[in-house]
Amino acid sequence: MSNDEAELIRRAQQWDRAAITEIYERHQPQIYRYILYRVQDADLAGELTGEVFLRLVEHIPRFTYRGRPLLAWLYTIARNLIADTHRQTRRIYPVPVEDLPPASRPEPFDPTEQWLTRQRLEQALAYLTEEQYEVILLRFVEGVDIESVARLLGKSVRAVKSLQYRGLRALRQVLERNGW
Repeated sequence: MSNDEAELIRRAQQWDRAAITEIYERHQPQIYRYILYRVQDADLAGELTGEVFLRLVEHIPRFTYRGRPLLAWLYTIARNLIADTHRQTRRIYPVPVEDLPPASRPEPFDPTEQWLTRQRLEQALAYLTEEQYEVILLRFVEGVDIESVARLLGKSVRAVKSLQYRGLRALRQVLERNGW
């Protein structure tokens, strides 16, 4: 954790409104995209994102640094909220590409081909383990580097590389098996 982040957390723990606002502004876009990709509903993603930051405010006084960035804690809160939502609604799907924020969208190409590619990828992602899915999402949708993913997930770089490799291999096998 950088000295800047440590100071920001210390200030937030003392109910410094500017510090809490800065944490929100720094991390809200990543948390929103992460949730949106998992729940495929912009309104629900907005609600859950708000809940993540509400829980941050409620629990920041007891937050203890354990070697992982604050963003890792926020991802954990988001992951737990998504799991709770999944249990309640019994449905969570990857978000369609056209609903991703502009920074995450691929370059446009033939709409029919784009639709087919998206459908195939969404179906193939369902075959990944939760950890593989999370690594693939962070690496290739969010564009997070391997070292940062390792810190965010509390895993070694080697473990993240292994999850990424196994996840990509599983995706390739599913796509090949289905003739895609």
